Amino acid sequence: MKQRRSRRGFGVLFWLLAAAVVVLGVRFASDRYYRMAYPVEYQALVEQYCQEFSVEPALCYAVIRTESSFNPEATSSIGARGLMQLTEETFDWVKSRLEPQSDTTYDAMYEPEKNIEYGTYLLHALTEQFGSVNNALCAYHAGWGSATSWLENPEYSTDGEIHTIPYADTAQYVEKVGRTCQIYRELYGE
Repeated sequence: MKQRRSRRGFGVLFWLLAAAVVVLGVRFASDRYYRMAYPVEYQALVEQYCQEFSVEPALCYAVIRTESSFNPEATSSIGARGLMQLTEETFDWVKSRLEPQSDTTYDAMYEPEKNIEYGTYLLHALTEQFGSVNNALCAYHAGWGSATSWLENPEYSTDGEIHTIPYADTAQYVEKVGRTCQIYRELYGE
C-alpha cells in the first residue's frame, strides 16, 4: 500500500513537472515570437532621441512599426518617407525648428538617424501642442489642422480630448499605434 501511494505521488509530481515545462516552453516561444514581431531596431537612435525630446520609446517604436515596419526606404502613396513616414511639408516644419540653417534635404528622411530625430521631435511637439498622446497621434496621421478642428468641435471633443475621430483610417491608426505601444511596454518593460 505504501509503495502504491509512493508511485501515485511520483506520478502526480511527474505530471505537474511536465505541465510546468510545457507552460514555460509555450511562454518562452510566445515571448520569442512577440519579440521578433515587435523588434527594437535602431535602439540606440530611438533611445537617444526619445530621451532628448521626452518621448516614450514604446511610442516611437509603435509609430515606426505601424508606419514602415522598420523599413528605412519606405515611401507612402502621398510621398511620406522613411521609418516614421514624414511628408515633405512636415519635414520642412521640423527642420525650421531643429536646424533652420542646415542644408539637410528631404532625401535625408531615408536615413534612419535623421528620420528618427525628426519623427521623435514631431511626436514631442504634437504631444505638447495637443496635450495627450491620443490627440498627438490624430495630428500625426490626419494633420495639425484636422486635430485642431476636431478639438474645437463638441461632436468630437468636449474636454480637450478627441473621443470621436471622424476619419476611419485615422481612428484605426490611433487604435493600432496604441495597441502596438502597449505591446512594446509589456515586452520591454517600459
